[in-house]
Amino acid sequence: MELIAKWFISALSLLGAAFLIPGISVESFYSALIAALFLGLLNALIRPILVILTLPITVVTLGLFIFIINGFLFWFLSSFIKGFYVDGLFSAIIGAIIVSIFSWIGNQFIVNNQNNYNAHTKIHHR
Repeated sequence: MELIAKWFISALSLLGAAFLIPGISVESFYSALIAALFLGLLNALIRPILVILTLPITVVTLGLFIFIINGFLFWFLSSFIKGFYVDGLFSAIIGAIIVSIFSWIGNQFIVNNQNNYNAHTKIHHR
């Protein structure tokens, strides 16, 4: 259930980024769900490989190159998801930052609710 909630939060984050950034558009909530699913897969499977391969330049730029990697994956995602469009790398970098912030905020509600539920359950079962 928690995974589905995080997936919906990611989709809502994509819609939020599309609303805030002129270079990003999402045609529907369905497109946002598909894009969020594949963004999660890209971040889980491809991003770690790219981070390791670009470690020297990431160290030289004091970690700022990670923003380029995230933006590139965001931009790459738009090339094969119908209904999700990103105009350029700059929009992709800003969009990836916005999606990360929105997802982090949304996921904090899930974590806090889960912790409150666990604490409440422990109190009543003693």
